[in-house]
Amino acid sequence: MIRYAVVVTGLLASLSSVASSNIQVERINSVYDADTFRVDISNWPDIVGKNIPIRVNGVDAAEIRGKCPSEKAQAKAARDYTRAFLESGSNIELRNIKRGKYFRLLADVYVDDQSLSEALIVSGHARSYHGGTRKGWCNL
Repeated sequence: MIRYAVVVTGLLASLSSVASSNIQVERINSVYDADTFRVDISNWPDIVGKNIPIRVNGVDAAEIRGKCPSEKAQAKAARDYTRAFLESGSNIELRNIKRGKYFRLLADVYVDDQSLSEALIVSGHARSYHGGTRKGWCNL
């Protein structure tokens, strides 16, 4: 287990060298909510490139496990929007990659050069977010 942790830590540390380059997504495996999904990344070692969770940079969206029925409904609509957005394009890129919490990659996500963050905000499925206290979704 310790060896696994050392290998994973080393591979994630090497992300700093690729953070300035755009990474092509090979396949979308699942979409959990509007700002979190899992992908396969071509030419990356399987331990970090297969089924890796991605957190979309710059947005806050309602949570699937929200605090009220309204938030849960908003979260499902936002998740479906993200899924359709990702599936609509032929080229998905991760840009400005950083290491986030929970073993996720934090990245700007572009589908055929269209920003997922901007699309989520403009469509009303997310708000701009850059850290700090999050606002609730139940009073909307």
